[in-house]
Amino acid sequence: MDLSIVIPLYNEDESLRELTEWIHKVVTDNNISYEIVFIDDGSNDNSWQIIEQLSSEKYNISAVKFRRNYGKAAGLQSGFTVAKGDVVITMDADLQDSPDEIPELFDLIKNKGFDVISGWKKKRYDPILSKNLPSKLFNFAARVMSGIKLHDFNCGLKSYRSSVVKSIEIYGDMHRYIPILAKNAGFKKIGEKIVIHQKRKYGITKYGMSRFVNGFLDLISVTFMTKFAKKPMHFFGLLGSLSFFVGFGILVYFSISKIFFQLYNMTDRPLFYFGLLSLLFGTQLFLTGFVSEIVSRSSSDRNDYIIEKEIKF
Repeated sequence: MDLSIVIPLYNEDESLRELTEWIHKVVTDNNISYEIVFIDDGSNDNSWQIIEQLSSEKYNISAVKFRRNYGKAAGLQSGFTVAKGDVVITMDADLQDSPDEIPELFDLIKNKGFDVISGWKKKRYDPILSKNLPSKLFNFAARVMSGIKLHDFNCGLKSYRSSVVKSIEIYGDMHRYIPILAKNAGFKKIGEKIVIHQKRKYGITKYGMSRFVNGFLDLISVTFMTKFAKKPMHFFGLLGSLSFFVGFGILVYFSISKIFFQLYNMTDRPLFYFGLLSLLFGTQLFLTGFVSEIVSRSSSDRNDYIIEKEIKF
């Protein structure tokens, strides 16, 4: 199969038929063999009934229904597990992602050699203060911390080589950072394509301002995990050592001052307490790194790696 289109959804019964017919027309016009993988994330409207009806018609549909709402990351992870296509495209079900983008997204992976293509909604139809501005700030922070020069990490319209989605695991709200996870898994050809962002036609948005707060916290988590998950001592040990030696140096300074220069009021100076606190804080960080290193080395996946090619004699 050429293409799997993974679509997580929550209460999108109004748009499902139109979206499915649109996708079917685009991919068949371009002679692409395909499947649509719907992930119903615990919808309480008629979404699942419509999916069942569509699957009984001419459309190539696979579908999974969750017992309750687990979130977009769980939906995508489930879809990635089910997907059979050589190329996997993800998109939202609300018709704000245009299926007309599918052929080029497919071609960039299949024929141009990219591993990941991320959509960039350069012109958006979202409210400026509640979505556009926070999104720009969030994407700037993600670029700086990850080193991946993408303008729109949040865009749900992305395409992947199948081996990418089979090599990573996403959870929580990590779906925004699949390019970062892919880079950490060794996939280096990550590109970007400007895509059309359409005005919402049905329903209301399922996301609020909290996603940006959670997204920033997840960005810190994924950055730490990709760089230090297997070597936590390099992070905690370095910071702990620096803090310890700063505190140790301050206390040595006060000790010498008291012994040789009769400085008896050192406990009245804030620098003394700063040195003491720095010493204790550094010791705690170092011990945290030490314990984390023991846990990491005892982990069953401490030597997990992916072999891309192999030659045997």
